[in-house]
Amino acid sequence: MSLSLVVNGSRVGQVGLPATGGWDSWSTVRVPVDFVKGVNAVALTFTSGDSGNVNIDNLTATTPDTDTTPTDPTDPPSSTVAYEAESAFASGGPAKATTATGYSGAGYLTGFTRTGARAIFAARAEGAGQQTLTVRYRTPGSGAASVTVGANGGGSARLSLPATSGAWKSIDTKVTLRAGLNNLSLRNESGDSGDFDLDGIDLSGTTAPAQRGATVPYTAYELENAGTNARKLSPDRTYKTVASEASGRSAVVLEKNGDYAEITLTSPADALVLRYSIPDSADGRGTDATLSLSADGTALPKLSLTSRHAWVYGDYPYNNDPAGGQAHRFFDDTRVQLDRTLPAGTTLRFAKGTGDTAASYTLDLVETESVPGALTMPDGYVSATTLGVTPDDNADDTGALNSALNQARSQGKGLWLPKGTYNIYGRVLLNGVRVAGAGQWYTVLRGKDGKGGLFAQGGTSSVQDLSILGDATYRNDSAFDAGIEGDFGEGSTIQNVWIEHTKVGLWPTSPTKGLYVSGLRIRDTYADGVNLHGGVTGTVVTQSSIRNTGDDALAMWSDGQADVDNVFHHNTVQLPLLANGAAIYGGSGNRIEDNLISDTVVGAAGIAVSSRFGLPFSGTTTVARNTLTRTGGYEPNWQSKLGALWVYADQSDITTPVIITGNSILDSTYSGLLVSWQKNIADLRVSDTTIDTAGAYGIEINASGQGSFSGVTVRNAADGALNVAGGFTVQRGSGNSGW
Repeated sequence: MSLSLVVNGSRVGQVGLPATGGWDSWSTVRVPVDFVKGVNAVALTFTSGDSGNVNIDNLTATTPDTDTTPTDPTDPPSSTVAYEAESAFASGGPAKATTATGYSGAGYLTGFTRTGARAIFAARAEGAGQQTLTVRYRTPGSGAASVTVGANGGGSARLSLPATSGAWKSIDTKVTLRAGLNNLSLRNESGDSGDFDLDGIDLSGTTAPAQRGATVPYTAYELENAGTNARKLSPDRTYKTVASEASGRSAVVLEKNGDYAEITLTSPADALVLRYSIPDSADGRGTDATLSLSADGTALPKLSLTSRHAWVYGDYPYNNDPAGGQAHRFFDDTRVQLDRTLPAGTTLRFAKGTGDTAASYTLDLVETESVPGALTMPDGYVSATTLGVTPDDNADDTGALNSALNQARSQGKGLWLPKGTYNIYGRVLLNGVRVAGAGQWYTVLRGKDGKGGLFAQGGTSSVQDLSILGDATYRNDSAFDAGIEGDFGEGSTIQNVWIEHTKVGLWPTSPTKGLYVSGLRIRDTYADGVNLHGGVTGTVVTQSSIRNTGDDALAMWSDGQADVDNVFHHNTVQLPLLANGAAIYGGSGNRIEDNLISDTVVGAAGIAVSSRFGLPFSGTTTVARNTLTRTGGYEPNWQSKLGALWVYADQSDITTPVIITGNSILDSTYSGLLVSWQKNIADLRVSDTTIDTAGAYGIEINASGQGSFSGVTVRNAADGALNVAGGFTVQRGSGNSGW
């Protein structure tokens, strides 16, 4: 049985109600709901898509902080989730509209008549398999339409949409999903026809992605909270201390044989990532060491660690010479697949044992996951091994890969990279071609001497399901390569790519338009994680995890040309070692929304809106519903304390609206919100934002201009709730608290 869940007048999903065995038996089902601040209206409604035939006793609303356990833990959660089209990624023509009546949510998408027009929805599936997709649509006239449905870059099938003459109707089809995060697309391909509007989809077997931050395939454990007999680092945010670069500002230090840290797995795992630090060699070239690992007392193969990609010295942009002093960048990651699956409840122990030669092991966190089997070649691809590419031969594969890409494109096919390691000592060129691997843990492109990456040269390209692992040990902007760089034509996609030890993770350039980026795992770069560089339009980066970058983790930089209508949303950012968690430098219509950002280190804000670089702002900029934890940082060159959320008018006035709404700014190193500096900020709008615990002021303003504040709460600010200088006018609205 099923009923539709309606919140504040909008249908948000279908609630599955399993049979109870009789009218005298009662059961409980728990489903997640997003509420707005204040009074909300919740209803269960019988619609044409529901089976009904059920009695309802009561509805209870709880918060996850106070009630996380269903009344009956055997009851399954809702298995069908509604996804609104107006919240999906759209490119190639579709735009939000509200002209037609009878739609759900806040609108619908219209404009699918052009080839390449598409909408992409992110959904999380508990397991792999076939699910039911229900498409809610209308045709404006009496003609039928069609659209191509696909999941995760493959499995495409044409869906016929019978004419509805303006009425909203639903039609079902089947899609095959992966366990974990899925990207489901509806796209006008060659051969599709007709005109339709899209209200949304319902997808069975899924749960909505996390409300903030990325939905990731792993479980993270902070090792300072683990069982241990070793020393823990005291929390410290002072630049160039090891603790300042640790997640949560603390870690465990194993210093003598027998020291250990151990966790109990909360879910099965057959792979892990360990974030660690070991001392560097005297010459700065790096040292190697092992670390013992066991499961429930049974030894597993030792982990191989190195300091080669950590420890930089001297002045910016830093180098590997210890003579320069100023050591920092202490941590690195190692990733390993285990030879067995460890069940939930297993005690996993990391220990300094016999033969583990590092003087100390500072262990920050571990991420464990259950890796799905290697993917198989999808339809429409040709294997690189049939086109002259040989993985795992320890030779340079760059030329062979470029040749294979040209051959695949000439055949109208994508290039499939089977499981294996492909050595790339130069750039692999993308020009309107698809590249897919067997998965992040299986297909590896490995760089050499700071070189090796994918370089887009226009056309609609896609890259998915592989890793790009560089060998950089310091930053060299002129000589080293980004993991992925260049001009991506409209309709391009990058999904499920792991990038490590490169100069930059992802660097799209003008005239990139309508690029969809999802499922990145970026680690240990020496400059930015992602930088949308000058003239990038309509691009989204979402559901990505970015850690330990050498510059901004996420940046939109209007360098020479304005970045326009781009969005960073639902990403998790940790520990950018220099600069900001996310930043917008000029441009128009750009947004940072629904992200989790934590532990910035130096010269840093959690989020910055800044006219220091690039072109002036020319349209509305939005920062909404982000959570910033332990962010902000000292800028030693300026001797300045930067706020967790920083609006910075430097090279030009900020004359267009800056909207800051629905953010949680927690445990800030200095001020929660900093507004500065030498230029005017004409239209700042802050609402429904909480600043809780700040090392300086809750709100610090040192600029001219004006701003409105409503629903803003400040608590526990060390130097006071508000400090205003520079002739800034604060317009107080309703609902403010604590200042």
